[in-house]
Amino acid sequence: MEKLIRTIDALTKAVGHCFGWTVLVLTAGTCYEVFRRYVLNDPTDWAFDMSYILYGSLFLMAGAYTLSANAHVRGDFIYRRWQPRTQARVDLALYFLFFFPGVLAMVFTGLSYGLESARISEVSVNSPVGVPIWPLKLIIPAAGIMLTLQGVAEVCRCLITIRENQWPARGDDVVELEVTLQEKFGNKEGNAS
Repeated sequence: MEKLIRTIDALTKAVGHCFGWTVLVLTAGTCYEVFRRYVLNDPTDWAFDMSYILYGSLFLMAGAYTLSANAHVRGDFIYRRWQPRTQARVDLALYFLFFFPGVLAMVFTGLSYGLESARISEVSVNSPVGVPIWPLKLIIPAAGIMLTLQGVAEVCRCLITIRENQWPARGDDVVELEVTLQEKFGNKEGNAS
């Protein structure tokens, strides 16, 4: 099971890093648009479409990567006080009750939505140049597939945790600032008493 987790995490990380590069393209495109608009007084016809297509792609494809890093926002003021086994049981139930039904709906609905958009070669109605938007719509089911795969890895993590009462280690690609500061400076509150 741990090998499956590592394999899915590696795929998710590679896809997340790949789509992370869209930030540079977004930045360059936006700077170019600002220069053309305010310095040359000649705005582009495509910059608005480019920005929401690339940002949408980044947002969709980063979801599985964020899940693999356990970095989604969570109201964990109660959750963090539970034993890992209890956390895993609750997570497992929530994955099957909410996560998988929602993500599978995203895959199947997004697939028909994206294929229809590609069939008609859909373009943006926001610009006169007709920027194609069907590639963005095809990313919807791809993002759902990536989330489904990562969900399988998370279910495996839950099963291991239920058995061992300890969460398996995650990749060290990105570490939350709070964790880094605690490791560097220690728990100041605990030392004060």
